[in-house]
Amino acid sequence: MGMTVIQRGVWGLLLWPYILTVSMPLDCKEEPGSLTRCPSISQEKLLDRVIHHAELIYRVSEESCSLFEEMFIPLPLRLQSNQAGFACITKTLPIPSSKSEIEQMSDKWLLHSVLMLVQSWIEPLVYLQTTLDHYDHAPEMLVNKTKWVSEKLVSLEQGVVALIKKMLDEGTFTTTYNEQGLFQYDTLPDMLESVMRDYTLLSCFKKDAHKMETFLKLLKCRQADKYNCA
Repeated sequence: MGMTVIQRGVWGLLLWPYILTVSMPLDCKEEPGSLTRCPSISQEKLLDRVIHHAELIYRVSEESCSLFEEMFIPLPLRLQSNQAGFACITKTLPIPSSKSEIEQMSDKWLLHSVLMLVQSWIEPLVYLQTTLDHYDHAPEMLVNKTKWVSEKLVSLEQGVVALIKKMLDEGTFTTTYNEQGLFQYDTLPDMLESVMRDYTLLSCFKKDAHKMETFLKLLKCRQADKYNCA
């Protein structure tokens, strides 16, 4: 049986402090400073922390998307959302989506794909926080979740950068896709268009958050058993 938005709200309020508590920081306690300057943490421990962050981000993105949907998207509009004309902003990124293609990706490309996805969503989530402020009766929990995910995404970016340096021995590197302006909303839409656009953002981010988690877990599996990961 599905939960109503009120029931989800109650459970969210009960679990929210727990999520904040179990969200282990990506910075390294063995040494001061950020994770990117902390060589003492092991590669295995660093990967576990990054995966933990990705898991929490995906979980909260699911909750945020469901809450937004029940609060602002009538059922007929949910059914039409795929035909609304809003493509996911990361659609143009050269990242495979089929299972067979993903399994053939190298460790290096898995990590760089996660980094591309993370960096592509930092700006849109900041934008989403701004637009939610203009909604009437936007639940505070939805606003807080969006802000939390936005902050954790920056932390995840730092962790993935450190992981790339550690696993691939790459001291410096660049990703150009974030520089190309994947996210460009210059005009002010009407309210319905704004709601559908924000709904698309949340839905697409949820999919990409799941993809980040999947790529990182595949990477971890390969560290343990290179030939039996699917």
